[in-house]
Amino acid sequence: MLQIESKLPAQGVTIFSTMSAMAQRLNALNMSQGFPDFPAPPALLDALAQAAQDGFNQYAPGDGLLSLREQLAQLFWQRDQLHLDPAAEITITPGATIGLFSAIQAIVHAGDEIIIFDPSYDSYAPSVKLAGGIPVHIRLTAPGFHVDWQAVKDAVNAKTRMIIVNTPHNPTGAIWSKQDWQQLIELIQDTNIAVLSDEVYEHLIYDGQRHYSALSFPELRERSLVIGSFGKTFHVTGWKTGYCAAPAHLMALFRQVYQFTNFCGVTPVQMALANFMTHHPEHIAELAGFYQAKRDLFNAGLKNSRFQFTPSPGTYFQNLDYSAIRPDLNDSAMCQHLAEQHGIVAIPVSVFYQQPPENLRLIRFCFAKKDETLQKAGAILSQV
Repeated sequence: MLQIESKLPAQGVTIFSTMSAMAQRLNALNMSQGFPDFPAPPALLDALAQAAQDGFNQYAPGDGLLSLREQLAQLFWQRDQLHLDPAAEITITPGATIGLFSAIQAIVHAGDEIIIFDPSYDSYAPSVKLAGGIPVHIRLTAPGFHVDWQAVKDAVNAKTRMIIVNTPHNPTGAIWSKQDWQQLIELIQDTNIAVLSDEVYEHLIYDGQRHYSALSFPELRERSLVIGSFGKTFHVTGWKTGYCAAPAHLMALFRQVYQFTNFCGVTPVQMALANFMTHHPEHIAELAGFYQAKRDLFNAGLKNSRFQFTPSPGTYFQNLDYSAIRPDLNDSAMCQHLAEQHGIVAIPVSVFYQQPPENLRLIRFCFAKKDETLQKAGAILSQV
């Protein structure tokens, strides 16, 4: 019998697939996986149909349609006064996860150590391991989930090759301040450490705060790769379209790997996005306010509940602390209880850790939902 050893022996099915399957099986309200239950902008859907009808159905350039890359470069200029060369410094990818994977494969060699802040998106560590690297997990400091910079300094050594940043942060919504970035700059400015910055929720920041991209800091400009997502920004997660932005010398390394993980992104999707961004700049300008209203509606529905929380600073996720309700249950058991007994599905935050804290009592809800879905969720949770 053929025997092949797994490269990821401890890796099972992702929690997102597990919880979505549970929601379907129990006919429960699915507040777990991060996708909207409302439609995409009609003009964007019209642009997709038009692109397909106009014949844009064959291979796009491997690095992405130049018109879409130019729209991204314009966004970086408007927000950060950062000039990016669309041809040499931006690549369109079929989703952000493959961008993360390709960046890690391009930079990480066997034996390199990669710093990952826990809780963390579940693709980081497996991608590092597949490249032969060694994930070094550092816990963010609860309840605000800030970086313990002394712990980072203690972890950095000659083998450290990359630090993975995620801001706004999934699953907690925390955002990096300018001071955080300055701390990172001071720590790595005289090293050979690259920065991989996962910024897929870059436009979803609330309460008047702002997003700082890794590339916006001159001291990090030549050592950083930024990953973004059109799916998060335009309510089309199923279109699986993202991007990588990086200085030309790092982009060359990225493309060497990327060309063998995927030939190109979907052509009519790229055409539609470029068209929509050209004619509807108000969409991104209004996005933070749109989602902040949904966050506030969801949280308002919890005012009579026993859950405790701080409004999420970013992303479209809200964490709830259930310590006052069922402290005897760990978060996975609590999610199981909510699904089976109350008909609502969330994500246990512990799955985002290599080694979760024993007293963690947090569960994650997605508020990228219709208002009626959010109101229904609030009514259910207020009865728990």
